[in-house]
Amino acid sequence: MLILGIESSCDETAASLVKDGREVLSDVIYSQAEIHSKYGGVVPEIASRRHIEKVLYVIDKALADANVTKDDIDAIAVTCGPGLVGALLVGVSAAKSLALAWDKPLIPVNHIKGHISANYVAFKELEPPFICLVASGGHSHIVYVKDYTDMKVLGATRDDAAGEAFDKVARVIGLGYPGGPKVDAAAKLGNPEAFSFPRAKTGDDFSFSGLKTAVINTVHKMEQKGEEIPVNDIAASFQQAVVEVLVGNTINQAGKVGTDKICLAGGVASNSLLRSEFEKAAKEKKLTLYYPPLRYCTDNAVMIASAGYFAYKAGDTASSDLNAYPALSLE
Repeated sequence: MLILGIESSCDETAASLVKDGREVLSDVIYSQAEIHSKYGGVVPEIASRRHIEKVLYVIDKALADANVTKDDIDAIAVTCGPGLVGALLVGVSAAKSLALAWDKPLIPVNHIKGHISANYVAFKELEPPFICLVASGGHSHIVYVKDYTDMKVLGATRDDAAGEAFDKVARVIGLGYPGGPKVDAAAKLGNPEAFSFPRAKTGDDFSFSGLKTAVINTVHKMEQKGEEIPVNDIAASFQQAVVEVLVGNTINQAGKVGTDKICLAGGVASNSLLRSEFEKAAKEKKLTLYYPPLRYCTDNAVMIASAGYFAYKAGDTASSDLNAYPALSLE
């Protein structure tokens, strides 16, 4: 079964053709990161306009790269939430129009389920059940994936998501946007024990607001004293605090559920320290760890087409009144 996936939930406009949820025939992404970097973060109105300009381009290119026509496509999958409402509406509108014009089934996809499904593309042998940490700019979830479409959230952020904290801290210490990869790079040159930043204890959930505030206060105090800001040391100490909590909570949940498989997903899953610390913890606990290649960690349409395939197999389709749901729940 060949699925056309469309993704436009934030600042990437993407389209992809994926066969049977696992085999990638094409993967096209138009990123707006450079555009938004001058503002220190994503500007929703600009993102929406860019999606309008690029959505048909990425779809046409995805079909051309896969060497297929509309007649070869079995269904169209699209991210309907969560995300920026204006951005989501562009992808949803395009998908609904094509589904109607081409007489194809329309599949609504939850963006978080899409991130999880990136692992199915990267690892053909991977099957549920397993625990998955989904960490990105908008989400920090520990998800128990019981089946391809049946999932339960075991822990989530109570305030800032991990990726959001990375972006805000990067801005405060002068690294700019996008914060994740820039903090990761700076941290490699710094001392992770230079500053003792807090690790929130919130049971099964996450909380990064206090950590972010601690970094901001540290920087402001140093600025008021006229001291030079040790950017690399702050980045390393902050990153260490985030990673310890993400790894610790996820490993703990794996023990509670009794699974021997852990997956990572989302933009923060590309963080080098997070990967290495998970590898150490997984080896110690005798767990099998999966994480997708960097391209499939950030927003893409491959993951949406993959998730769409499993949703379609479960009978989940939408009519032409499908809307965008910016606060769509995973469950």
